Amino acid sequence: MGSSRRMIAVVRVLAAFGMAVAVPAAVAAPAAFAGTAPALTAPRGKAERPADDKQRLLFRFKDPRITESSGLAVSPTHKNVVYTHNDSGAGAQFYAVGADGRTLATFTVAGAASRDWEAMAASVDPQTGQSVLWFADIGDNLNGGWPDYSIYKVAEPKVLRDATVQAVRYRFRYKDGNRNAEGIMVHPATGRLYVVSKEFAGSVYAAPARLRTDKVNILRRVAPAPIMATDAAYAPDGSSFVIRTYFSASVYRAPGDLITRVSMPSLQQAESIAYTRDGRSLLTGTEGANSPVYQVPLPAAALPSGSRAPARVAETPPASATPSRPAGAPNASASQAAARDDGDDGGVPGTLIALWLGVAFGATGIIAIIARRVT
Repeated sequence: MGSSRRMIAVVRVLAAFGMAVAVPAAVAAPAAFAGTAPALTAPRGKAERPADDKQRLLFRFKDPRITESSGLAVSPTHKNVVYTHNDSGAGAQFYAVGADGRTLATFTVAGAASRDWEAMAASVDPQTGQSVLWFADIGDNLNGGWPDYSIYKVAEPKVLRDATVQAVRYRFRYKDGNRNAEGIMVHPATGRLYVVSKEFAGSVYAAPARLRTDKVNILRRVAPAPIMATDAAYAPDGSSFVIRTYFSASVYRAPGDLITRVSMPSLQQAESIAYTRDGRSLLTGTEGANSPVYQVPLPAAALPSGSRAPARVAETPPASATPSRPAGAPNASASQAAARDDGDDGGVPGTLIALWLGVAFGATGIIAIIARRVT
């Protein structure tokens, strides 16, 4: 266990170095977030110089315990509330946070371990109407170091006060071999869960339509994903989904049907993304103490409006043309058609890809040296 922790620490340091030299100049902005709920306003005195006038600072986390915000989700039922959780080593807990960035409640998840929580999602069960939260223990900085991965489902608390909540645990393995991942998303119409891997040639994986608690569930690749994806989310109406990378965000109508790429604020370590409740903006956050959450309005082509035709970027036919499948839902046939788009790098320049490759090879070498010394 000690050697694993040291190796993970080395990987994190190298990744931080890569971001420090690769990510463009810092972007920031003052203030507002709108959904179907009343608008949220950033606290006064927190205005920062924006890189463009569309990105807005929503708030900064005030809670000193939130130091590695790695997942973000907007509450389906509580107005002006978002949820977040820390990365590995912080325990199985999550936080309900208000419009001013202050913690409203802290929840401990019973029956859950926190090996490397990297993502979360909020959805409404299409069968029961119950709002649920998902927490993904899917980080694997050793790219195959764990025998399987866990995702926990929790009923969204009806009352925002400190409490312990019960979790249902689902175990997963990838059909094509273990890998690191930092993104999950749940289709609002079907309730189907998807995992997005964090790799130089990333992928979207579909979980079984019916999850089992008595056996390991198999994740199957259904589509390519941008390079080094750090999070993903479905729009509230299921008409699109977004995949976040360290550099930008890509919005898809379906696999192989890229609508647009969206510029993101330059953050210390961009880790999370979510849609606002009305689906018209994205929220994005980062790790770090007192870290910010930004609102980024979607361009017209990506809005959840049937009256606006999306900008077609992919050359393959949109998978959403299949009438029997909900719009935006990945499937195997779409994966084959989209395979030609595997080169989608999320708009990352070739020089940055080369830099990341250098960092990855360096990490591998150092891990090998540490492994020899501890064995």
